[in-house]
Amino acid sequence: MSTPRQPRETRGPGLEPLAVLPVFVPLQGKRAVLAGSSGGAPWKVKLLAAAGAEVEVYAEDASEELAAVPDEIVAGRVTLHARAWTQADLAGAAFAIAAMEDEDDCVAFVAAAREAGAIVNAVDRPHLCDVKFGAIVNRSPLVVGISTEGAVPVFGQTVRARIEAMLPRGFAAWVAAARDWREGISARFHAFAERRAFWERFTDRAFAEPDRAPTEADLAALLGQMEEAPRGGAVTLVGAGPGDAELLTLKALRALRSADVILYDDLVAPEILDYARREARTMLVGKTGHGPSCRQDDINALMVSLAKSGKQVVRLKSGDPLVFGRAGEEIDACRAAGIPVAVVPGVSAAQGAAASLGVSLTHRDAARRLQFVTGHDRRGALPEDLNWGALADPSVTTVVYMPKRTLGTLLARAITEGLAPATPALVVFNATRPGQAVVRGTAADLAERVEDAGHEGPAILMVGEALARGMAALTVAAPEAAAAAS
Repeated sequence: MSTPRQPRETRGPGLEPLAVLPVFVPLQGKRAVLAGSSGGAPWKVKLLAAAGAEVEVYAEDASEELAAVPDEIVAGRVTLHARAWTQADLAGAAFAIAAMEDEDDCVAFVAAAREAGAIVNAVDRPHLCDVKFGAIVNRSPLVVGISTEGAVPVFGQTVRARIEAMLPRGFAAWVAAARDWREGISARFHAFAERRAFWERFTDRAFAEPDRAPTEADLAALLGQMEEAPRGGAVTLVGAGPGDAELLTLKALRALRSADVILYDDLVAPEILDYARREARTMLVGKTGHGPSCRQDDINALMVSLAKSGKQVVRLKSGDPLVFGRAGEEIDACRAAGIPVAVVPGVSAAQGAAASLGVSLTHRDAARRLQFVTGHDRRGALPEDLNWGALADPSVTTVVYMPKRTLGTLLARAITEGLAPATPALVVFNATRPGQAVVRGTAADLAERVEDAGHEGPAILMVGEALARGMAALTVAAPEAAAAAS
């Protein structure tokens, strides 16, 4: 018998390398200088003014577009000087932009601006820049900056357009309200966890009703929710889905964002942990089929202990926690300890596998019932109390979880009990993940086919006449998919 694993804290790989450091520069009421009148000058002046800067423009021969800028700004101030710049013009400048056509003129201006202590940008000359402008999504005071480090600006502009479509313009009013309310909220809630809980509720309300401006009634309602909310730690069982991070529910994302500690199994896809907030602790509690695992009692004790210390604990499980995920034992442990516990369902392995294959589990011409069965008992052996009559029923689709160790024995016994040997059957490995693999066959030959294939990873077995149409489609599509891949 293998030695049980112990829960252990894990750490993510950290930030991937950044081409640039994304920072935001406050310019409200500060002096900015732009010299020159190249094609990019008018837009840069408008950006500086939009940020509230007092912009001084020095251009001996300003273009018509640049000359019109002072009449077009909606914030800040722009003054146009019809002359060349001098060193004295840079005194007190917080930001300076070189917009000359001549390289030597740009180099001279950049050197003078740096000597004056300004942050410097040079239009179309990235090698001279301290900072660079990217594409901007403006829902001010919510501002999104996008950079491709100059590699492909059109790509950045397309990303900006996509983000603009996703961010309602009403978010500007919500973020402005947050700015106005922030000081009062900080004074009212001294604990970081309480402040975070308030702003999470605020954010949920903003996303639910983005097209209206928040009012004092919203503030009162949010404060009322905070007063009614239970104090102390709690546990949330969260379904991570079968693997594909895009199958996470919005409620699961909110739970991950709120967690202080995340206890997760080996089968949870690593990229799903990227959705957790950066400050959250992550702990591997190692529940895997037929391998070394943390004892359930240890997981329960850790979960309860963390919640009793005031932590918001997420117990993150592959698939759906209510489907062969030992959720019942963990819920009972929390309730026995007086810990509030909630469940966020996830896409089950059966749903994910069927969807990825385009197979209906309940085709009305072939199935009258769908049943989920475990492939092993507490000892890892085939359960002795399976309903073999139900398994042999030709009008049912059976999905067997954790079937690898008992696959051959299970199918052979089902055939003995009346399951037709020609019944369509398949095993899906690593459902919805990049390494997904499918082995197709019949109840009579599938176990041998699986052994010959030698696939690794979590597996799920599906048996039933409803699979016949989907398996035929897979067989027809396979040559086309191979041709496309080549």
